[in-house]
Amino acid sequence: FFQKTLAAVKSWFTLFGWPNGQNPISIPHSLRRDACIVQLTVAQEKNFKRKVDKDKCFYDMLLHLNGQPIPGIAASQSLSPDPVERMFQLHWQHSELLSFLKSQGAYLSHVMPEFLLTPEDYEIWTEVNTGLRVGSMRSSGKLSSRHIFVLENRAFETMSKRAWTDVLLQMYKVFVLPRVSSRIFPDPLSLESLQNMPGIKSEPLCSNIYSRYERAILIWLNKNYEKNRQIVWKDSQRGGIPPMRWIVNFDQDLLDGLVLAAQMASYCPYLIPTHFIKMYTDPRTHEQFLHNSLILVKALHAINLDIDIKV
Repeated sequence: FFQKTLAAVKSWFTLFGWPNGQNPISIPHSLRRDACIVQLTVAQEKNFKRKVDKDKCFYDMLLHLNGQPIPGIAASQSLSPDPVERMFQLHWQHSELLSFLKSQGAYLSHVMPEFLLTPEDYEIWTEVNTGLRVGSMRSSGKLSSRHIFVLENRAFETMSKRAWTDVLLQMYKVFVLPRVSSRIFPDPLSLESLQNMPGIKSEPLCSNIYSRYERAILIWLNKNYEKNRQIVWKDSQRGGIPPMRWIVNFDQDLLDGLVLAAQMASYCPYLIPTHFIKMYTDPRTHEQFLHNSLILVKALHAINLDIDIKV
């Protein structure tokens, strides 16, 4: 599940996360590397070489999605040639990033700023906090009084990948999902066939799982599915008209592809006879689920919406 989530996050931010077009990312490597525009790379521990990164950096993406920079963090900044001071700068920068995202509503209390460092800087961080390294004015004391997690290389890479993935997911939650406006979704109960179905409330405090923006999308999915299921599959030879369903999540309820097909049919009805009528409306086998997924991907390609979805 995590690998599928990771692939989806990587694909979305590569395609839509940057100004002026696509920019490939890898999680966590390119994000750690591009944490700032001016960097220092280590050839050996005591031999630093200044490198100007001409690629787009992580904070360009943040500015693009948020519309404003993080207070106190410049878009371009230089780092100290001293490895310990450099680590302190990056640790502070990541702390400010996490604090800013949490102030916007992100759930990131489990992500520590040191998990966003490179492996080399994390090693310095552990040495400073365990008293194995001295030489800096600030390295004589620990960064904080909280418990210190000292991880081996493989464990750190796993934790860093998860931390950066969670940061991106929460950025999507607080910067992208709020663009969804419930004003464009009529009350789903206006459909007579939905009057006996439990409703999905859009009030901010009525769910501890989904935000009001996610619930607005669920309302939209329910409305369009119920409105279109009898239109799209009225002549289906592969199961007939699918039954009514209450869509309350974004995984299991979308698994057979019918809900997404109904959404696309709302805006591209010409895809019904060429694509969606061929779907199984009551898929039971892995082959039938795969068949429906392939039709969905072909439909996306037919309208030139190629977002690198893997079946």
